[in-house]
Amino acid sequence: MYNGVLNIYKEAGFTSHDVVAKLRGILKQKKIGHTGTLDPDAVGVLPVCLGNATKLCDMLTDGTKTYEAVMQLGISTDTQDLSGEVQDRHPVDCTEEEIVTCVKSFCGDRLQTPPMYSALKVNGKRLYELAREGKTVERKPRPVTFYEIKILEINKPKVTFEVTCSKGTYIRTLCHDIGEQLGCGGAMEHLIRRRVGRFTKDEALTLTSVKKLQDEQRIGEYILPVDAMFEHLEKAHVKPEFDILVHNGNALLPERIILSGIDVRFPDRIRLYDSTGQFMGIYKYDNRCSIFKPEKMFIS
Repeated sequence: MYNGVLNIYKEAGFTSHDVVAKLRGILKQKKIGHTGTLDPDAVGVLPVCLGNATKLCDMLTDGTKTYEAVMQLGISTDTQDLSGEVQDRHPVDCTEEEIVTCVKSFCGDRLQTPPMYSALKVNGKRLYELAREGKTVERKPRPVTFYEIKILEINKPKVTFEVTCSKGTYIRTLCHDIGEQLGCGGAMEHLIRRRVGRFTKDEALTLTSVKKLQDEQRIGEYILPVDAMFEHLEKAHVKPEFDILVHNGNALLPERIILSGIDVRFPDRIRLYDSTGQFMGIYKYDNRCSIFKPEKMFIS
């Protein structure tokens, strides 16, 4: 079984679940999970976790993401993108300067109301299921952050921009909200996810590429090991006589591990290996008890 993270380029027409299903067939293993949905019409980076790396899914979902989007002004749809039914059309009378000012005003912390056509659940039912039944329910605005928005091209009524944002952000909704603020409406025409955390579009593999590499028995070269996701944490090893403790996920006294650094102060979190060099998991130092406690284990 493979353990680690594959950087997949999701192509148009596939859901994130479709990608996982196809990978299960290609790699011949069931334990695979994706790191956050990407609309079927959208393309781009979709990190996929294999084996014990599925415990990383929630961590990767929390990472910042960078998108390139094409927004069409002068139109509003029920899905907030061009796949939906048109609700309104308006002339685009705003100037390029007004568009730039409006788009840039969205930078920073904001509240965003999730669209009805989304996978969020309300009372056990997904919003898009309710929307398809013609129902609209109240959605609470959620805090999101737009760290940077760069306009790449304005060719009215289309605007191409790049945005780096927090988790839980809907770019469709951003396009809709920009259009509302400009007074002419707006909908997303195209979306590319260029980056999720450390994973970039340029290094992503299509499903066809994965199949070819698997047939050549080379796919392992492209799977990022779990511990590589924690390279920012100090590395530590368990002393041989205490391997059994870490293999069972027990807490560890500081004197039972060997830190790679020379800092006399214990780090808050470490990536811990057994004495043979096998990655075990992330341990957090408890100052109150003066002991390292397991935060997340990745034992195969």
